[in-house]
Amino acid sequence: MARTAKPKPTKTLEQTLWEAADKLRGNQEPSEYKHVVLGLVFLKYVSDRFEERRKALEVELAADGIKAERLPDFLEDRDEYTSHNVFWVPELARWGYIQSVAKQPEIGQQIDQAMDLIEKENPSLRGVLPRNYGRDGLDKRRLGELVDLIGSIGFTETDDHGADDVLGRVYEYFLGQFAGKETGKDAGAFYTPRSVVKTLVEMLEPYQGRVYDPAAGSGGMFVQSAEFVKAHGGKRTDISVYGQEFTDTTWKLAKMNLALRGIEADMGPRSADSFTDDLHPDLRADFVIANPPFNVSDWWNAKLEDDPRWRYGTPPQGNANFAWVQHFIYHLSPRGTAGFVLANGSLSSKTGGEGEIRRKLVEADLVDCIVAMPDKLFFNTGIPVSLWFVSKARHGNGHRERRGEVLFIDARKLGTMESRRLRVLTDDDIAKIAGTYHAWRNHDGGYEDVPGFAKAASLDEIAKHDYVLTPGRYVGTAEAEVDDEPIDEKIDRLTKELFAEFERGRQLEVEVRARLGALEQ
Repeated sequence: MARTAKPKPTKTLEQTLWEAADKLRGNQEPSEYKHVVLGLVFLKYVSDRFEERRKALEVELAADGIKAERLPDFLEDRDEYTSHNVFWVPELARWGYIQSVAKQPEIGQQIDQAMDLIEKENPSLRGVLPRNYGRDGLDKRRLGELVDLIGSIGFTETDDHGADDVLGRVYEYFLGQFAGKETGKDAGAFYTPRSVVKTLVEMLEPYQGRVYDPAAGSGGMFVQSAEFVKAHGGKRTDISVYGQEFTDTTWKLAKMNLALRGIEADMGPRSADSFTDDLHPDLRADFVIANPPFNVSDWWNAKLEDDPRWRYGTPPQGNANFAWVQHFIYHLSPRGTAGFVLANGSLSSKTGGEGEIRRKLVEADLVDCIVAMPDKLFFNTGIPVSLWFVSKARHGNGHRERRGEVLFIDARKLGTMESRRLRVLTDDDIAKIAGTYHAWRNHDGGYEDVPGFAKAASLDEIAKHDYVLTPGRYVGTAEAEVDDEPIDEKIDRLTKELFAEFERGRQLEVEVRARLGALEQ
């Protein structure tokens, strides 16, 4: 009997793009792969969106009775695209044209020209798109194959224009694949996993106001914040977005990513160090949301010695964690709240005066909530992390009345393994964490401590623990399930189950022996 062939599993977007990057192996340094591929992904994405709008426009015009000979004039009207938040893509930058010249030796120059044309037509992208595809060191045959492979991805088929952070996803995947292969500053550019970003956003609830991320990476925090607003019936213009990023290529990626999503963002005129070159010195944000690089040791500069940001103590020169915390607080409005990711060491470290800074933050009643996160959440670091929430809102007269307390949540047992090395938080996990926080923060009578998971601790309790903020110290252990099965019945039941397993094992042995005997004949 003929066997039916198993259907080939569909490749994920990330797998397809890894194949694409693999075509450059041996011709480019691993850390260069992603920049070559991401530029082409951007070009294909904007072209797909443009063509999708063009087809929709054709249908609209036909319905309006526009004659065929007049269609080209309307179809080339850039306002018909920009008014629908679609980039205007000039003819020589459209993917169809790029694909048609993919096998020609000047394909690199054609791609550079496409980037130039798109930038000229779309001011928000000036100076942002990658160039240098025409350089001598980039193998043009492999580049042509790369164009063909990326041409097989239909972005408007795989993406619903907002529910996903496409460039961020690709960037995340590449960072994971290149873990340990990159060097220098770029190696520390941890992309924040979507489930972590979503947890921060669901807890902060940035409905409207100024949102700031001074360690913006590829812009995923802003994408998720804008999606949150949209999902709750608001408009993306309800939030104003401000960011800063140190690594130039990542700053450009963030600008590209936000432009794709139609998110107006003030990312400053260039990439810059948030400590020594704060591009938004006067900004006071309603929400700070960030995943700063962990445990950075070479951040200090002598001119930071008496910086006004160090209100709670000068951070140690060998670790930037509490420099970031105080930078966030400095940039909060009087009603602002910050949610950010920090390595777990910051919860208990006393090195270089960190313990003193932490004590002053607690005593100033700024620390709102600490969430211990599960392990294996990040592609390329195993460092365990926590989410911190610090708030100035607790000093106002609004709905927040939880003064003199810190909420501790131990979420280390949550999450589902997506692969052997990567864990994700499910929507239910995120709802459990965020729901607990909101029930406590809103003081509406719906909050109760949950042994092993959540505990609202007084500042006196925290002082007794020497201002160590590790949630496990406060939440205690989960209550054991009540076992009311009589001991005699339990022993009898377990004995029967054990004997049944023995019998099943004997049956399996007989069957295996029989099959092996048949093979020998």
